[in-house]
Amino acid sequence: MAWDGSRVAQALAIEQQAGYPNLQGRQYQFYEFLLEQMRLVPLDWLPTAMINQWEVLLAELPHYPHLTCDQREALIQRIMNLLPHIRTPGAAPRVQEKMTSAFRDGTPIQELDILKPQQKKYLYQLGLSTLGDILRYYPRSYVDYSQRLLIKDLQPGTTVTIIATIRSFRCFTSPKNPQLTILEWWVADRSGRLKINRYVMGKRYANKAWQEQQKRQYPVGTLIAVSGLVKGTKFSKTLTEPQIQIIDEDAEESVGKIVPVYALKGNLKASWVRQAIHAVLPLVKSWPDPLPASLRQRYHLVPLATAYQGIHAPHHSEELKRARTRLVFDELFYLQLSFLRRRQQQRRQTSPVLHAEGELLRKFRAQLPFQLTGAQERVIQEILQDLRQPQPMQRLVQGDVGSGKTVVAVMAMLAAIEAGYQVAMMAPTEVLAEQHYQKLLDWLTPLHIPVELLTGSTKASQRRQILAQLSTGEVPLVVGTHALIQEEVQFAHLGLVVIDEQHRFGVEQRSLLQQKGMAPHVLTMTATPIPRTLALAIHGDLDVSQIDELPPGRQPIQTTVIPGSQRHFAYDLIRREVAQGRQAYIILPLIEESEKLEARAAVAEYEKLQALTFKGLRLGLLHGRQSATERDATLRAFRDGEIQILVSTTVVEVGVDVPNATVMMVENAERFGLAQLHQLRGRVGRGEHPSYCILVTQSQGEDTQQRLQVLTQSQDGFFIAEMDLRLRGPGEILGTRQAGLPDLALASLMEDQDILETARRAAEQLLQQDPDLTQHPQIDAELKQRWERLTGRVVLS
Repeated sequence: MAWDGSRVAQALAIEQQAGYPNLQGRQYQFYEFLLEQMRLVPLDWLPTAMINQWEVLLAELPHYPHLTCDQREALIQRIMNLLPHIRTPGAAPRVQEKMTSAFRDGTPIQELDILKPQQKKYLYQLGLSTLGDILRYYPRSYVDYSQRLLIKDLQPGTTVTIIATIRSFRCFTSPKNPQLTILEWWVADRSGRLKINRYVMGKRYANKAWQEQQKRQYPVGTLIAVSGLVKGTKFSKTLTEPQIQIIDEDAEESVGKIVPVYALKGNLKASWVRQAIHAVLPLVKSWPDPLPASLRQRYHLVPLATAYQGIHAPHHSEELKRARTRLVFDELFYLQLSFLRRRQQQRRQTSPVLHAEGELLRKFRAQLPFQLTGAQERVIQEILQDLRQPQPMQRLVQGDVGSGKTVVAVMAMLAAIEAGYQVAMMAPTEVLAEQHYQKLLDWLTPLHIPVELLTGSTKASQRRQILAQLSTGEVPLVVGTHALIQEEVQFAHLGLVVIDEQHRFGVEQRSLLQQKGMAPHVLTMTATPIPRTLALAIHGDLDVSQIDELPPGRQPIQTTVIPGSQRHFAYDLIRREVAQGRQAYIILPLIEESEKLEARAAVAEYEKLQALTFKGLRLGLLHGRQSATERDATLRAFRDGEIQILVSTTVVEVGVDVPNATVMMVENAERFGLAQLHQLRGRVGRGEHPSYCILVTQSQGEDTQQRLQVLTQSQDGFFIAEMDLRLRGPGEILGTRQAGLPDLALASLMEDQDILETARRAAEQLLQQDPDLTQHPQIDAELKQRWERLTGRVVLS
């Protein structure tokens, strides 16, 4: 192993951000990794005056696990202070002319002699370790001094930014509501004074220490930029929901300029960070641009060096806009390129050819007690067409709650079984796997097709028998959970993999199941409808089919929004429904008391409901902190009618099928996304009885009411997902990381839809002309580098 300053800096930053917990990597604990790396530094790499400090740190570091959090922080800070002074062989000072050509994206900060040691220290504190990290540390906003308004010129109804000085600042708990904390600024410029308030709810803000910290942050005389909507009151004007940014003195001198504002940590000053980042910009000027000039001209893109200069030090708004367009294009272009190359590689594999409509499909169609919808028929034909090809199918079927995705999947399964191949269906939970198993038994037993269920709860003797039958090919269809991807599960000839609620599985889990066969066809399903822009960004390597039509006769669910003060009406409705033999859900947004928002905790609320509101009724509790076994047992009890009212957090939202449940009550509905609420609502209305969804909200804000009214007006999941994307953005719809949302630094999947479409077109055209990128080695290298950055996040291994 050799000294790797870049990984050390990254590890220190991650430990610092996590609050010094001594993180566990794949191979080492944090302090073990750091100790091993520090021992690799020869003492002659350090200035003579610092050798003694280094040896003291080496002696102290083995005690890191036993130190308090404050002691750990102090130790790490001392190590970070020494890092910029390490001089590796070959990193002697370079002359300025050579610098611009010598440095690349991955050049470690300690080799950037253009930076002073103190500036390197600032950048390490921000978690940056290479030149590329610095360049991609984009400003979070800008203050445009050319557009500044004076306080006397503010007009109600306009959104503005003012530059003003703090004259006084107070932070105090409301005497009427101990949960409410008020921050109050009086600010002034040369034209007048303005009072600004901000309100925050929660116990932690009432804490004296937090309030004192705010007072230290906003001393009298501090220059700030304040943005917000101007509101005219009877006596004066103010800014509602103000965004406040502290400005340093040198920025104030930049009259007429656009000044970047960076996210800061600890006691770092904005000017220090800005100067450090601006210092490295000359190094980029002579960098070769991976995108050829012809491609840049076709899509009106500035060169990469110009874009970095324009994003960090723009002279005017047009320069900033062009810079951002280029960098957003790059993010989305390489994302689409990686999707398309993955699909390209998949299509080079050979899959079993599964010929379409045979005897099994005809018999299955004949026994169905209902007519398939036009949308189901269309999607079935798309799938059967894929199965006839010698390349593996990679298709995502998205359909609204109750649109009949499972029937469509069964058609694909029967085509595979009739062709002599096996099918594996994977679901994210045991309850969901059991549901699919029961449904498939009902449908396929008349066709004499054996179906088996393999989960963590399958008994050992039964498990051995199923494994043996799968390996010989006796069992043509198995339904299961993650248990299907374990090493001992072997198939004789797996031809089709069906994955339900695919966003609940990681890429690795999905590919492990595919590896059980020789390039099997893959059909994935989701009940979370995703707008096209989002589908391109997340499933760019899949063909997407939409079942956008509900079966006839499905009853609409009566949806109502009520304030918390009218909660008793919802309780009365639940009692009436339970008295008639039905069941109900009560959904709560958090598991334990939150200091930030007044959300009712599942455990406390369950105990209160059981003891008081629904005394004598059978209640059950479901939340994410329970083990999988506990959750599955509760869901089974609810499905079997032993539990009448299920109090739950959102872990219930996917796939649970209880036709007897007729009421869905959601507490703090304003805290959920529309798509999530629509999923929850889909848990009722599955039987013959009228069903109800009651959304209880504590917020009477106009935005909240407008958002929740979308659900009262529409039952269409695709329309609701589109509205959610507009109102809340993609991360909120999908739950970000879990759903595979790409980690984009600049691009917004809402605002940059046009650039995404353009980037997709550009990537498709490039791969048509040069499938292996042999004529574009720089693009190929950049693509690999971005992929490594995306996947190589664990630095402690």
